[in-house]
Amino acid sequence: MTQPVLGILTLYLNDAGALEERDYYRKMTEEGRRLGIDVFVFTPEDVHYKRNRIRAQFYHPETRTWHRRWTDFPDMIFDRCRIQRSHRFDQLLKFRARYQDETFLNRPLRNKWTIHSLLAKDARFSPYLPATRYYESVQDVKDMLKTYDQLYLKPINGTGGRGIIRIEKERGGQLLIQGRNHSRRIIQPRRLDAGQLGGFLSGWKVKDTRYIVQQGLQLKLKNGRVHDYRLLVQKDGSGQWQVTGCAGRVGAAGSITANLHGGGRAVKMDALLRSWIGDEAKIAKIKADVERFGVSVAQYLELCYDALCELAIDIAIDRKGRIWMIEVNPKPAREVFIRAGESDVYRSAIIRPLEYAIWKYRSMKTREGSNTTERRDEK
Repeated sequence: MTQPVLGILTLYLNDAGALEERDYYRKMTEEGRRLGIDVFVFTPEDVHYKRNRIRAQFYHPETRTWHRRWTDFPDMIFDRCRIQRSHRFDQLLKFRARYQDETFLNRPLRNKWTIHSLLAKDARFSPYLPATRYYESVQDVKDMLKTYDQLYLKPINGTGGRGIIRIEKERGGQLLIQGRNHSRRIIQPRRLDAGQLGGFLSGWKVKDTRYIVQQGLQLKLKNGRVHDYRLLVQKDGSGQWQVTGCAGRVGAAGSITANLHGGGRAVKMDALLRSWIGDEAKIAKIKADVERFGVSVAQYLELCYDALCELAIDIAIDRKGRIWMIEVNPKPAREVFIRAGESDVYRSAIIRPLEYAIWKYRSMKTREGSNTTERRDEK
């Protein structure tokens, strides 16, 4: 059997050809060589559509350099493309449509609202979901404030904490507004009367950008910083879903989110749970429940969306030990583990998609061999 080839599909960040995760792709190439799978990187802009050839980027560990050369399409494609507001994303949509019959390790998921709605239909997952509405007007926010003292407004396609707003009811009846703008910068807290809320949200372009309104959770540590957990679930070398790891994240001072890109820091899950929950028996149960939940969500979403090979599930755990799902990320970074001091988990997070790709390749070749034998027998 020949050595399989994996193409990592990504997007340039700008017209100068910058790549966000080049160091990650380098590590995948190095690990792939050890495992027996060739890896290259390409974008839709690198494809010659008439010839079905790719001017791909190859990393050479011996010289620690990147080089381009023309190559055939890979045996499998690992789609790492995140949403962009650019012509590059339009090219990606055309690429996916044209080459939809290629073998992808992972297909795109839908937006936050669609994923929430899908999971809410299943009784296994609904207890883990904060109350959530699709934003139609300021009345949606006012209605939810009658039940919850704290709400989060999130863009349905947002990533990295961009554009998120937190609204808290104060004793005097005013509303405390905090958040991050669409460039991820922390905005200065401000207080509004209820009658001013509609004007504020209109200026924030909540309606145009498409938002959800979600029940807020009390996740502040003693130092006033919010925290959550990043759970990584991946397919392994036998095609099965496994939890690779779970790490805690503590937000920056003044931040309403715990995202690392927004200045947060990573900590080990056990250490964070001990400071938050304290009870070791309760912590063990929480961790087991988190693992079961993560694998179940991945299995369910794969049934709904076809091929998937990894998901990051951001979760919160309240003071009572209840698990809440914040959101699902189909294109997860894995730096949270190295920053939390879990180098073994970090390396596993890099290797598992490669091991799964090898398993998938062998499975395809076995099926092809079986089909060939069946056709010969029919003759």
